Amino acid sequence: MQHREIAFIGAGNMAHAIIAGLVSHGYPASKITVCSPTPVRRDKIAEQYGINSTNDNVAAVKQADVIVLAVKPQMMKEVCEALQQATDFSEKLVLTIAAGIPAHRYNTYFGQELRLIRIMPNTPSLVGKGVSGLFAQDTVSEQDKQFAQELMQSVGSTIWCVKEQEINNVIAITGSSPAYFFLFMEAMQQKAEQLGYDEKQARELVLNAIDGSVALAKSQGDIAFSTLREQVTSKGGTTAMALEQFYNGNLPQTVAQAMQSAIDRAEEMEKLF
Repeated sequence: MQHREIAFIGAGNMAHAIIAGLVSHGYPASKITVCSPTPVRRDKIAEQYGINSTNDNVAAVKQADVIVLAVKPQMMKEVCEALQQATDFSEKLVLTIAAGIPAHRYNTYFGQELRLIRIMPNTPSLVGKGVSGLFAQDTVSEQDKQFAQELMQSVGSTIWCVKEQEINNVIAITGSSPAYFFLFMEAMQQKAEQLGYDEKQARELVLNAIDGSVALAKSQGDIAFSTLREQVTSKGGTTAMALEQFYNGNLPQTVAQAMQSAIDRAEEMEKLF
């Protein structure tokens, strides 16, 4: 991986995760700067990983080859317009991890056509198990694409989106999905506690069941999830009765509707910022 000067604008969880992944994979800490107006988070990250820390976005951007925009969508316009006056961005690669802001909007914020890549990571990136969707504007070179891909592979796997609207599909499939699974796990833990297990025991039972199921699915190669489900389900048995309740509650349709709702909301957000 090329070692370019990188400035992270924002010091939230995702910036923290990417920085941790980069440093753990041998990226020079001296070439990474984290920027935030408040020192608490940025200084903690800087101390932990030996990177540079500043509250001066403009100074950091001027010396950077790559800018990672890691601020909330509602703050993005203000942050970008302040940076727009700072320097010429024609020689800089801009990466954004914000949901709901289309690529062309950044060109407006900065007053020029950028070398920009949209990235949609998810929270398992915090433990190196993330999945990130990437979309590049036509102005981005193959070398820049390779850099962005390798950057995000430091915290998990990647998939390229041919069309920008596919980013919203990635949000529904991987970006939001940890919350789906956590909701299911929460419901299982609650029932386990009702059955008499304490909170810690119930949590461990659910976590181990999930972990084992994922490991089993991965070990089975390309066997369909439906086949794996059938292998666990004996006709007329306990699992069959449990699954019957899920089907009676239209679980497959509910999941599909929930994912579509995430896509619809992402499309709505594109009109807000």
